[in-house]
Amino acid sequence: MKYFYFVITALLYIVIVIANSSLIVVICMNRSLHEPMYFFLCSLFVNELYGSMGFFPFLLIQILSDIHTVSTSFCFLQIYCIYTYASVEFVNLAVMSYDRYLAICCPLQYNTRMTSRKAFILIIVVWLYSLVKVVITLSLSIRLTLCGSVLNGLWCRNYLVVKLACSDTTVNNIYGLFGTVLSVVVPLFSGSKQTRQKAVSTCTPQLVSLINFSFGCCFEIIQSRFDMSSLPNGTSLC
Repeated sequence: MKYFYFVITALLYIVIVIANSSLIVVICMNRSLHEPMYFFLCSLFVNELYGSMGFFPFLLIQILSDIHTVSTSFCFLQIYCIYTYASVEFVNLAVMSYDRYLAICCPLQYNTRMTSRKAFILIIVVWLYSLVKVVITLSLSIRLTLCGSVLNGLWCRNYLVVKLACSDTTVNNIYGLFGTVLSVVVPLFSGSKQTRQKAVSTCTPQLVSLINFSFGCCFEIIQSRFDMSSLPNGTSLC
């Protein structure tokens, strides 16, 4: 079935690239869309391209390969790309919710409180925050002494690498939990009761998108912490 899975995955990757690239071009070429909301959307589309580039090509190779091996350096590179993508996605969605909050709750002041310049600054902060946060995550993982080489999965995840360590991983676990709460929980539950009520009544599609992505990531985080020894061997570090 590997060729079938390869074709399905490759088609999905092609659709993601074409769709997001087209949307970026439309926003850049259409001057009427040069507004803060569309700048945030453009940042989201760029992040989708970045994240899919870090995930799909390696997954396609692993699907076709009979021997699943990956160098340690490339494994950490993939972790960096995917974790940066997830962080940018959450924080970007949180910033977009702030933009919609201003538009809904302060419509008369929106154009003065959310300018194009402020939107660009927020986008830069979103990316810099995510890049630095994941650098710290990797720096904590790279210092570990690994006593194993088999990751139970087809792609690299930081916690799976940490589970191979012989040295103390307390700092890694604390920082990972702190980063998850900061990136996932805070954007979901921030705001006053009145703000959340207005958001539910006017921004349902955006909330569904955020909740869907959040629960998917939370499931992945929780699942990776259970014993997966009953599954066939996954990727081997070399």
